[in-house]
Amino acid sequence: MRATAPVRDPAGRFSWLKAAVLVFALSHAVVLLLRWQAHDLGPRPITEAIHVTGLWAVRFLLLSLAVTPARAVLDWGRVVMLRRMLGVTAACYAGAHLMLYALDQQWHWLHVASEIALRFYLTIGFVALLGLTALAVTSTDGWQRRLGARWKRLHRLAYGIAVLALFHYAIQSKADVTGAVLLAGLFAWLMYWRVLKRRWQQKLWPLVPLALGAAATASVIEAGWYAVRNHVDPLLVWSANLDLSYGPRPAVWVLIVGLLLAGVAGLRRWRRRRGALPRGAVRRA
Repeated sequence: MRATAPVRDPAGRFSWLKAAVLVFALSHAVVLLLRWQAHDLGPRPITEAIHVTGLWAVRFLLLSLAVTPARAVLDWGRVVMLRRMLGVTAACYAGAHLMLYALDQQWHWLHVASEIALRFYLTIGFVALLGLTALAVTSTDGWQRRLGARWKRLHRLAYGIAVLALFHYAIQSKADVTGAVLLAGLFAWLMYWRVLKRRWQQKLWPLVPLALGAAATASVIEAGWYAVRNHVDPLLVWSANLDLSYGPRPAVWVLIVGLLLAGVAGLRRWRRRRGALPRGAVRRA
């Protein structure tokens, strides 16, 4: 049997890499459905499902934005073919997020619309959803040909959409913004890499400063959030990053991820220098 389009590479061959990512994308929806059937979503299952789909929408959006840095930093050309799948997956989870919210409101669409209009965090979440939908619809080769140079300008809106989605996530998190701060720190890494000079984007040495800068940004966001929202002394929040008794804080995790990326990139380049990994590493996936 011929491979279906979602699991083909640009040459039309079956891609194990795309197939694995497709399974990964669908697995979270399947797990959520199984948990729903098993009554494993707590006392408010619809609310839990709303949170899960929203979280994965943000995660897949950030993964789609990480494709270009991964190609440059890891010298991994084939990762580019995953960008469309990851972006469309983010839009699908965001759509499910809205549908579940409408279900929670018993499909009273007028009430849903009024809530979106009157609640700020719902407004920005809905704007992010509209943006994701527009990007998903125009992600096809046909739309890319129709829009020409405007296509890239349109799809750069993904960065603004990510900011709105992260803000929406943080506001609805209420007391605990640990997850939102972690994703915001990783997004900061992506943005810092973007503003590097083009000749530095494939270099190894900027990766450690990027990790440190993103971690510092995450710590500032977390301290600022609790200071404004809960009137907590920022120094107490910053000092918590040095106390690992209850596990690493988001800023520490951002630093760990950034340093691990630097280590993986360094290992790939070391292997390439030794002739074990040809430059570009375009293996059939």
